[in-house]
Amino acid sequence: MRWKWQYLEEKFMQGLMLLSFGLILLSLLLILFTIVSKGLPSLSWEMISQTPKGGFYLGKEGGILNAIIGSLYLALGGTLIALLFAFPLALLLNIYLSQRLWADIVRLSLDILWGIPSIVYGAFGFTLMIFLGWRASLLGGILTLALLEFPIMARAMDEVIRRVPPDLPRAAYALGSTNLETAFLVLTRQILPGIATAILLAFGRGIGDAASVLFTAGYTDRIPNSLFSPAASLPLAVFFQLGTPFPEVQQRAYSAALILTVIVLGVSLTSRWLSHVLDRYSIH
Repeated sequence: MRWKWQYLEEKFMQGLMLLSFGLILLSLLLILFTIVSKGLPSLSWEMISQTPKGGFYLGKEGGILNAIIGSLYLALGGTLIALLFAFPLALLLNIYLSQRLWADIVRLSLDILWGIPSIVYGAFGFTLMIFLGWRASLLGGILTLALLEFPIMARAMDEVIRRVPPDLPRAAYALGSTNLETAFLVLTRQILPGIATAILLAFGRGIGDAASVLFTAGYTDRIPNSLFSPAASLPLAVFFQLGTPFPEVQQRAYSAALILTVIVLGVSLTSRWLSHVLDRYSIH
């Protein structure tokens, strides 16, 4: 009797897992189908290679090159700044604070920061910019995205480091390595695939976020020529174009969404490829 219940329980859980997988796959396919079917007809070289011209928001000529380049500027800048702080923090948690209460407090704080809605980061960044006397700018958007990406990147790297076999740093210490040498010469080499994944994960979050840059980076039809110029982004391009009453402009919103989806998909595939390539440099 007990064997039958265990068999039924196992089959039930297998069915539940297959159902979950099917729902996730179906949701992804429906999203991709909607974006491709509505965005592909309006996608053209003109739209990718030109900035908005006169009457663009009335359905006339021009493209969204300003939003494409602005998104790349914002996400790359935010990811670089987040990396400068996230990577040393992850090493600090696992090398210097590994057995201390402070490490758990920092991890809890990072988890809370990860769960905060992006609009809150945008509001915080906007308040800080008002205090400093800044206007909406590329720099403001980059710093806000860096705050948004920092806990994501730090926790991802932290989890990767915690999976390193403890015998590896112990062997380094036994050979006379210092904490700093163990961190940068031993652990860093071992977790290269995880570092790449964490960076690209944070980049994908940054390039697809709209709420955090709505008030901080602003929006413009021009490509930013300095850190203090406003910058457009693809998520906001989708938001503003879908809000217009003109069908031609709404179709362009789906094309912008398609471009953004392709970029995020490219980031995901690059993450997989880099993890595979960098894994050969890890110590097995």
